[in-house]
Amino acid sequence: MKETEFAIRVQNLSKCYQIYDRPVDRLKQFVVPYLQRIVRQPPKQYFRGFWAVKDVSFEVKKGETVGIIGRNGSGKSTLLQIISGTLTPTQGSVETNGRVAALLELGSGFNSEFTGRENVYMNASVLGLTNKEIDARFDDIVAFADIGDFIEQPLKTYSSGMMLRLAFAVSVYVDPEILIVDEALSVGDELFQRKCFSRLEQIREKGTTILFVSHSASSIIQFCNRVILMDGGETLAIGLPNQIVRIYQKMLYAPVDKLETIRQQVKTLDASILNRASVVEDLVLEQCQPDLDQQEQIESFDSNLKPSSTIYYESHGAIINDVEVLNMDGCPVNNLVRGNTYFYTYTVKFTQNVNNVRFSMSIKTISGVPLGGGVSANSFNQGLSHVETGSIYRVKFLFSCSLNAGIYFMNAGVLGSVSGTETYLDRVMDIVVFRVLSDVDSLTTGDVDFGCFPEIELLKE
Repeated sequence: MKETEFAIRVQNLSKCYQIYDRPVDRLKQFVVPYLQRIVRQPPKQYFRGFWAVKDVSFEVKKGETVGIIGRNGSGKSTLLQIISGTLTPTQGSVETNGRVAALLELGSGFNSEFTGRENVYMNASVLGLTNKEIDARFDDIVAFADIGDFIEQPLKTYSSGMMLRLAFAVSVYVDPEILIVDEALSVGDELFQRKCFSRLEQIREKGTTILFVSHSASSIIQFCNRVILMDGGETLAIGLPNQIVRIYQKMLYAPVDKLETIRQQVKTLDASILNRASVVEDLVLEQCQPDLDQQEQIESFDSNLKPSSTIYYESHGAIINDVEVLNMDGCPVNNLVRGNTYFYTYTVKFTQNVNNVRFSMSIKTISGVPLGGGVSANSFNQGLSHVETGSIYRVKFLFSCSLNAGIYFMNAGVLGSVSGTETYLDRVMDIVVFRVLSDVDSLTTGDVDFGCFPEIELLKE
């Protein structure tokens, strides 16, 4: 890789912590070995060495999004702290090309006695921005954090969620060339999590390099170009997200007596296998969806349930409006019941003559994983052959709610021919958010209800 192509280069990186059994041993280690060297005796060691990171090497290209996953205690956070410059390595080196913004431990880099405003200016200044540049970004930072008048209050009065909002807003609005995120997004509520992922998608499209630690398999698969699997401070494997996530899940749920064998097998896997689109081996993982508060199973509309991550794309001849979900009686709803049928509807006003028009919709999770959707025609040539300027169409997609309890987001789009090429005439992301109500009697897991019903038969007693 050429020097100008990498954003992060880690070479033979290691970090060792000194573990003392008793406080007095720390004092002995400070004094006794020094005296023993003076009298030419072998120095005695009063601590045990714990290697949090051991001989880790990798490179991240500019504009690449790389995930890091591993079990608790695998060295992920220590590695990110060294890369971001808040920890000094015991051995090895780290090189970065570009401005680095890091969202690590909650509130790291903030002063609890300073106001939110003062912390914004202090943190942005540390990242290299001038006061004029911070002034230009300040309103966007405050709007994204959405903490109201608390921006003028000391940070010690903030809740953990408010602190996260402000820290994330600063990190993503200082135009970093490298952004490092360490599982911080798990603190916020569902709507704010989606808002954060939406912003990450935006800055990634602008070419920002992202190093991203998460325990969420769906986030890693959806968001990352490559993934690094760490365990016991070591790098076990680097490859495509679907490959590495499956290996990680196998390790995570493996019996203790089989774990070391699996580790050794993973370390010997050929890189070509880890970078193939096909799966390494068949792995079935059951993940139970945490129940939301037990709501009564009645469709309704919650006016407080609004998306804050909506992205409006530039119009190229059409404008999408009046987007909503309706029940079969035609009433707007955003609390949906699993198994029921609904309409997803919007209007489209055309501002120029367009040919070969198609309409689309999709549903995705909080982390942006697309679950499915639909289009109004199968191909470019099967849409509306011609639409006149000023025409207004109402679009309705009938869909069955086959999702389990959780929060989901919907997109809308209209495509047409521009200079002979099909392109989006208008597109809105996360325009609608809805909640699927929990069902205490449900036996399904994951996001999608596939209608799985167990049958258990006693063969021998």
